[in-house]
Amino acid sequence: MVSEQKTANVSFESLLRIFTVPEGPDSTLTKIDQELSRNLNLFLREHIVAEEKPLKEIEKDFSNPQIPESPAFVSEHTQHLLDNLVAHSVHTSAPSFIGHMTSALPYFLMPLSKIMIALNQNLVKIETSKAFTPLERQVLGMLHRLIYQENDAFYSQWMHSANHSLGAFCSGGTIANITALWVARNNALKADGDFQGVEKEGLFKAMRHYGYHGLAILVSDRGHYSLKKAADVLGIGQEGLVCVKTDHNNRLCPQDLKAKMAHLKSQKIKPFAVVGVAGTTETGNIDPLRDIANICQQEGCHFHVDAAWGGATLMSNNYRYLLNGIELADSVTIDAHKQLYVPMGAGMVLFKKPDAMHSIEHHAQYILRKGSKDLGSHTLEGSRSGMAMLVYASMHIISRPGYELLIDQSIAKARYFADLIKAQDDFELVSEPELCLLTYRYIPALVRQALQQALPNQKAELNELLNEITQFVQKKQRETGHSFVSRTRLNPERWDKLDTIVFRVVLANPLTTHAILHSILDEQRHIATLAPNLMAKIVQLAQRITS
Repeated sequence: MVSEQKTANVSFESLLRIFTVPEGPDSTLTKIDQELSRNLNLFLREHIVAEEKPLKEIEKDFSNPQIPESPAFVSEHTQHLLDNLVAHSVHTSAPSFIGHMTSALPYFLMPLSKIMIALNQNLVKIETSKAFTPLERQVLGMLHRLIYQENDAFYSQWMHSANHSLGAFCSGGTIANITALWVARNNALKADGDFQGVEKEGLFKAMRHYGYHGLAILVSDRGHYSLKKAADVLGIGQEGLVCVKTDHNNRLCPQDLKAKMAHLKSQKIKPFAVVGVAGTTETGNIDPLRDIANICQQEGCHFHVDAAWGGATLMSNNYRYLLNGIELADSVTIDAHKQLYVPMGAGMVLFKKPDAMHSIEHHAQYILRKGSKDLGSHTLEGSRSGMAMLVYASMHIISRPGYELLIDQSIAKARYFADLIKAQDDFELVSEPELCLLTYRYIPALVRQALQQALPNQKAELNELLNEITQFVQKKQRETGHSFVSRTRLNPERWDKLDTIVFRVVLANPLTTHAILHSILDEQRHIATLAPNLMAKIVQLAQRITS
């Protein structure tokens, strides 16, 4: 006997149920909810498969462009998501997945996220957020104080001022960086005499009024790719993003910054902003922030610090000194979804002066009225969720000393891994960890010896083969699914600045153990043996060079 297939019907009554009546206690969705609440990491381990499914195969599960004409049962669709989406997602919180800047999440964020979603507040205006607006202003004040360390009177005066803002919440570091540079551009091309300002008259008229032939943002060659987007969006073009040399520690060179600024000014190009990086995405290094601040002050130039990654280090009294000079910045980007351990979608930009954002203020008749405390008047994004609630909760539940412990253990772990790599005769540390990022590569002892003896053309050939094996190992390790490290390209001075592919790891996950770090090297060593032809070519060339 064939069992009858149940089908869901479209009716207003059935639609009302999904707005008002929860799933039964034995439903798939309810069980998932309970599992997530009981043990988040166990749920992810059980439901994300280890073996990687090729993207082409996954695309087949998501290839129908038609909106369904009949509804699916909630539990059946939930099972579909478990099988086809969750199973083939990236296990970013896994302690052996150390190639991501996302990490494990504290368990309390799951139920709090449900409250946030249920409330569905829109932080663009008071009418759709009410208590969330002062909460968000307080979070901005807390981060502002972490950076700038103003006194109580300062925050009493400015934190909840309707006509001022200490910063803006946004979806991430990209929007935060764009917002900071938008403010910098508008302040550099502000109203002057008959000229009403760039925000009113546009870039062409602004340039003509001030007599500039161009505008420029200066940043080291380790700057984040979001700055290219900023240059594009702000109308200065990607050529207006001027690259400053870095030293052997991947930090911006102040002397080259001065030289580049002088050259730009000689061409009547206005350097209106300099970006210092506090935790580069590739190597985790921190620019000499105080030196950059002094140069910017002399030149009357906006100083922005992209601390999306490293800003949380300020929570640690033991390592705060690494960011000395950040308090001199005109603006700072911090991503809470990185080392403040909240879910994706919580970036912030903070401004030293409470009136800095006046240059980008926008109003409307139905919202964002002058004198209101609507946060949307100072943000690039309009409608926004209440992510500030999760940052607020985390800072209270974890507290500054708790964050200090998390930051300190991550830096200690990175130093441990760096020492472990140095102790191997077939791995090479490429960049020393300053925070909890480092880079390295697989390079057998004979090959390292050959690189030291090789002529320039031999060195380039051998380096290219090493790039191939690094790429192979990284890709195979990801596909196997037991662990994950990312890869990037650097130009180490040690190897004549050759274009070098390296492994990149981020050790922010508090669940990552020393044993896991040992196993990752063992796995990479084993994977290298799975490319015998390539390894044979590398060894043969190394033997020819050393013989």
